[in-house]
Amino acid sequence: MVADFPWLTTVILFPVAASLLIPIVPDKDGRTVRWYALGVGLVDLALISYVFWQGYDLSSAEMQLVERYPWLPQIGLDWSVGVDGLSMPLVLLTGFISTLAILAAWPVTLKPRLFYFLMLAMYGGQIAVFAVQDILLFFLVWELELIPVYLLLAIWGGKKRQYAANKFIVYTAVGSLFILVAALAMAFYGDKISFDMRELALKSYPLALQLWCYAAFLIAYAVKLPIFPLHTWLPDAHGEATAPVHMLLAGILLKMGGYALVRMNMGMLPDAHGVFAPVLAILGVVNIIYAALTSFAQRNLKRKIAYSSISHMGFVLLGMASFTTTGLSGAVLQMVSHGLIGASLFFLVGATYDRTHTLILEEMGGVAQKMPKIFAMFTACSMASLALPGMSGFVAELMVFIGFATSDAYTLPFKALVLFLAAVGVILTPIYLLSMLRQIFFGPENQDLISHEKLVDAEPREVFIIACLLVPIIGVGFYPRLLTSIYDAKTTALTALVRQSVPRLQAPVGILTIPASRPTS
Repeated sequence: MVADFPWLTTVILFPVAASLLIPIVPDKDGRTVRWYALGVGLVDLALISYVFWQGYDLSSAEMQLVERYPWLPQIGLDWSVGVDGLSMPLVLLTGFISTLAILAAWPVTLKPRLFYFLMLAMYGGQIAVFAVQDILLFFLVWELELIPVYLLLAIWGGKKRQYAANKFIVYTAVGSLFILVAALAMAFYGDKISFDMRELALKSYPLALQLWCYAAFLIAYAVKLPIFPLHTWLPDAHGEATAPVHMLLAGILLKMGGYALVRMNMGMLPDAHGVFAPVLAILGVVNIIYAALTSFAQRNLKRKIAYSSISHMGFVLLGMASFTTTGLSGAVLQMVSHGLIGASLFFLVGATYDRTHTLILEEMGGVAQKMPKIFAMFTACSMASLALPGMSGFVAELMVFIGFATSDAYTLPFKALVLFLAAVGVILTPIYLLSMLRQIFFGPENQDLISHEKLVDAEPREVFIIACLLVPIIGVGFYPRLLTSIYDAKTTALTALVRQSVPRLQAPVGILTIPASRPTS
């Protein structure tokens, strides 16, 4: 039954189709439509879980649950979807975070029909990004999911929402042009025109073309991950977004950049990856150090957590650059782990702002006595973010460190420098997170805040959302194979592929000697 039914197509299109029915759902004050949206999210999450449990083979590195239907045969465009160890964890993460984001949006009263329509449309679009296997279709769904984010920022954001939304759309849309150019170059190279990613990966490209395409993809995905210096849209977007949009941005959208880098740059252009890997390692360290220092200096709570997210994404780049299965596995684990941790922190930032109506740290203080549950949840999620042992962030960062330290693709001085600088970033993280907790919850009470705002503690809905996020964070922290077993086969195969392009190191510090072309299979 699992093999014969188009499960992935159903999982993608069900929330999109359900969103189109929202205008006819009988509703006056938004209560019915929010229950409708939550029901759709839960059903789709249940479908994803069923497909994973019944139809996914943990031991296979190949594409599974493949569906392919001719769509526009005149230009060779097919509706082609499938999942493997790289995409399956992120599809599960998308269903989980999106459903919780719908529940987090319970207080929304402005244009609720449009809001939940956009949330459900994003639900299907984000899953499509991780599942489609046609590179032209990938570009289309990558572009389409930008529209709901833009509207969610522009309509429901803060005072500078229009600026943040415009900056988001300009950065990401311009970056997307590089995807289209590189995709067309790869598709039209050789005797056969093809947009199928598996066929493109088997083509033998000249190294020069690989390098140009790799650079184009890197620019596009550097915007979304984000990577310094193309990161500046993210603090502005987070600074104006509402809690559910925060959860989608931090929990899912940033992971699209990391996923695409691994899928296309590593999996389809392995020779070019050998050349660019030291660059990724350097960019990863810059992300970690620069964003950690910038986060330390921020006085705005949302922007502080936003720069923290940028810092944590640097570990994804280090893992990709390691040329080891452990490092790449840590990078994938970091994407999923940060999706859970980032969503939890930003939800709590939104919950705190709803009560204090301020984001400036100096205007808070001593609210732990008034909001002990929020304090406890904020502390637990901050511990996860600073990579406390026993939580998923610790395992992910440790795997990246071990993977890069044991890599034979770099000389010892280069590895030592990279790991030292990354360790400095790890040390900075607990400093700025613990000082943030101290300023918000301890110290002298702000009498103006207490006298003018009703500081009520967390309600059951908020406790439930954080509990749902903490369970996998702690579960993976204590038993990482809950997650790594999903993608072990895929990361092993990917590492073997890119290592074909790297000799056993007789090169200057950190620079790789690359053969003219990848050995043909």
